[in-house]
Amino acid sequence: MEILSLLADGFAIALTPQNLLLAVIGCFLGTLMGALPGLGPANGVAILIPIAFSLGLGPTASLILLVSVYYGAMYGGRISSILLNIPGDEPAMMTCLDGYPMAKQGKAGEALSLSGVASFVGAFVATCGLVVLAPQLVKIALLFGPAEYFVLFTVAFATLGGISSTNQAKSAFAAALGLGIAMIGSDSQTGSQRFTFDHVHLYDGIDFLIAIVGLFALSEVFIFLEHHRGGAVGSAGATKVGRIMPDFSMIKRCIPSMARGTGLGFFSGVLPGAGASLGSFLAYSLEKQAVDRDGKTFGKGDPRGVAAPEAGNNAASGGALVPMLALGVPGSGTTAVLLAVLLQLNITPGPLLFSKSPDIVWGLIASLFLANFILLAMNIPLVGIFTRVLMVPTRILMPIVAMISFVGIYSITGSTFDVMLMVGFGIAGWVLRKLDVSLVPVILGILLGNQMEVNLRRAMTISDGDWFILVGSPLAIILWLVAIAGFVLPMLMGRRMKKRMEAARDQEEFVGD
Repeated sequence: MEILSLLADGFAIALTPQNLLLAVIGCFLGTLMGALPGLGPANGVAILIPIAFSLGLGPTASLILLVSVYYGAMYGGRISSILLNIPGDEPAMMTCLDGYPMAKQGKAGEALSLSGVASFVGAFVATCGLVVLAPQLVKIALLFGPAEYFVLFTVAFATLGGISSTNQAKSAFAAALGLGIAMIGSDSQTGSQRFTFDHVHLYDGIDFLIAIVGLFALSEVFIFLEHHRGGAVGSAGATKVGRIMPDFSMIKRCIPSMARGTGLGFFSGVLPGAGASLGSFLAYSLEKQAVDRDGKTFGKGDPRGVAAPEAGNNAASGGALVPMLALGVPGSGTTAVLLAVLLQLNITPGPLLFSKSPDIVWGLIASLFLANFILLAMNIPLVGIFTRVLMVPTRILMPIVAMISFVGIYSITGSTFDVMLMVGFGIAGWVLRKLDVSLVPVILGILLGNQMEVNLRRAMTISDGDWFILVGSPLAIILWLVAIAGFVLPMLMGRRMKKRMEAARDQEEFVGD
């Protein structure tokens, strides 16, 4: 009953006119950004961070805007997958397998609406799971000491390379790079300068907001300009939408698929590093094994092949918020960006967040419920508008993204040095992407590096320099085992899983041709 009372207080905050308007705007912008291939939720949130801060919104209002963008981008990723056979982001890859064949059969509108309903089911159930699971996880987190927190951060670094990663060496390099950047500035204990090269602008360290906008938003500008050369995303011609509302019989037939996909997706989201890609892949694979082992309908326009992965990846997006809010450890790349927003707002996620700032955390959770209903109401009637964003030339879109980044960062910091530093991070992000190095561990290192160092020093002080304190409790040992498994499993299973995902898509393209 206490949870219901707190959730009611959260709705009282989320339903204020300003916050409700921000939720609607965030859902609309997020869906537009999700529809553009390559942008995805992490980049969408990163692009809008400067706007949220430059407008002077309060902590709760800023978070409501950005999590609405997050959920909207997860919804929007299906649009280009279904119409153009181009995934909006990696989790939407499995939606292409049956979504695009449905579009070629003249059922694009039905596929888009069905995927919107499946996205709603997955995200709504995941948000309910967040309400139930996060407070329970908080009780466990209260048992953590400095040593356990250090190991917990190690788990995040070991697993956030992603279960689909095939090169953990690159993930380790990216994490080390992020930790090195986090060390720049004044030592928190001695006050001595580290890696500042006597440059006064580096004495306070590097603001992770600058790093995030540069690495995600500006590097995306460079990538788009390199590959699209100013043309429109859908310049090859998008499929007509046609009839929008699917038959009730189609939705009824897909309900079990949505249920199974939601369960798998939420479980994948709660696991740090697994994320929406794994949730989408498992949901599609299980559904194919359950209802179409012979391969007669899947890959040829089966609506269940659209409903299952869409429910899975949206459930995973909600599940990834559980470890972020309860433990302060992001479960995905986008929640790592949201973690940076919390830290920038002087809000420390973790077990104390629920007791010290209940208005913020429950207002945020209530806004997630509202965002789901807003997106369901918005995506079906306005699907024609969202598809038109695929016709926007990148020569118009990318300068807008760059302008938001430059103006936003300068309005926050008022420093031309920080703007130039952001450009440097943008170039670095572009290089890292060219080398196929994930940006998420870099961001994680910048975000968690100082906290990791502080907790390690505290543990060493408590134990009088005895390193065995890091394995001195059953909880710490369990976390070490999770970290080792999270680092080793991608090397054993990642390549196989990625090959299966690519093989499934290649087979679909061959059948379609």
